[in-house]
Amino acid sequence: MVSIQHNQSLWHHDSLTHTKSFLLWSFTLAVCLLVVGFPMLVLVATVTALAAIVLQSLLPMSAVLVVVGTVTGFHVLGIFLGAAILTAKGVHPDEVRWLHWLHGNTTEQTQPVYAACPLTCDLVHS
Repeated sequence: MVSIQHNQSLWHHDSLTHTKSFLLWSFTLAVCLLVVGFPMLVLVATVTALAAIVLQSLLPMSAVLVVVGTVTGFHVLGIFLGAAILTAKGVHPDEVRWLHWLHGNTTEQTQPVYAACPLTCDLVHS
């Protein structure tokens, strides 16, 4: 009886860990897509607009809806597929070095450097 309860508890903890990892990866990949992929927005918007114009002759009422839905669906599918692959491989976001911003841990404190610093920094530090 103890073994069955232990296995259920272990399975519950393992599934909770996988769910948490999947959700963290989904959030992280979505943020990275928005921040890093923002310059690609111009290219995606141009291709989407041209596809909507071409498709307008075939589907006059719903060309824009079809094109935007397809582009958005591919982005969401890519995010969830990437999160599922990373979760299945067992890569946890805590193990990734460049995700320190996700945990709120700062590794370095940098002091701001101002243009007038050569003139005024000695006055502040005196």
